[in-house]
Amino acid sequence: MTQPAHNLDACPPDSSPASSPRSTARTAGRGKMIGESPELLAVLALVDRVARSSCTVLVTGESGTGKEAVVTAIHDASPRKDAPLVTVNCGAIPEQLLESELFGHARGAFTGAHAARQGRVAAADGGTLFLDEVGELPLALQVKLLRLLQQREYSPVGDNRTLKCDIRIVAATNKDLAREVAAGRFREDLFYRLNVIHVELPALRDRLDDVELLAAHFLTLCAQRAGRTDLTGIAPSAVEALRAHDWPGNIRALENAIERAVVLAVGPELTAADLPPQVLAASREKAPATLPALGIDFRAAVEEFENQLILGALERTGWNKQRAAQLLKVNRTTLIEMVKRKGLCA
Repeated sequence: MTQPAHNLDACPPDSSPASSPRSTARTAGRGKMIGESPELLAVLALVDRVARSSCTVLVTGESGTGKEAVVTAIHDASPRKDAPLVTVNCGAIPEQLLESELFGHARGAFTGAHAARQGRVAAADGGTLFLDEVGELPLALQVKLLRLLQQREYSPVGDNRTLKCDIRIVAATNKDLAREVAAGRFREDLFYRLNVIHVELPALRDRLDDVELLAAHFLTLCAQRAGRTDLTGIAPSAVEALRAHDWPGNIRALENAIERAVVLAVGPELTAADLPPQVLAASREKAPATLPALGIDFRAAVEEFENQLILGALERTGWNKQRAAQLLKVNRTTLIEMVKRKGLCA
């Protein structure tokens, strides 16, 4: 599928004077975008340019890569920063309620609608509407979102009026929307309307140079929450283990790993022993095999290596045995039998 060119200069500017985004594009109200890798710096440079316009933006990336932080940074660096940033999680609201949640409803529009209620679109007027998990939007609502994008107008449920709005729309998804279009689950015209500017976030495994900076940041936050004033840093062995992991859960998984380590650490540093087993397993997998001077229990070592590979595949796929079996290139039934025999469980 041919995608439209991303011409930044063709985007309409906001009517209000632009403010410099440099100070807010990197530190967002709901979190920080931390790192020095070329991959992240390229994203930040694009955020700086995009924030000044009113263009619709589509933010994509794997789960846990920080899409919400990017959206917040775009809003905070824009001329709309003093107006609301309103979030709608399209995958978390039941389909029968989502239209009302977005557009509001008139009194008596449906059972239980005892009073008129404005929706998230009205709440975001003058600011930014963030459609999170937009790939989960039902097809019936995609038509109404297309109208909102094209004409900046909508009708509340049960109301014949057509209301205008002044909003910027930013959407995010971890799905491949082009593939969803090909499968008939997402409207092609809506895809192109959303995909005016595309900000793609790199996976953490593609910016491993940022792992130590992120880990240090999360250590500070988690130590403050836990009251661990005795923790002074992260030991080199722990940093090495963190960098060896490929982080299928990305930044969110790294934060969880550091939070766990903060709770368990004796101190004064976080050590490799404080990290989750799956992180240590990745580190051991990448380490060269060595034969101890006194020899080794070969069968036990092979068994342990198999366990690490199986657990790693299951963790990466969220314990989806079919997908894990595909990663390991074994039959699903074979994998299930191995998990049972070895006593491995979620």
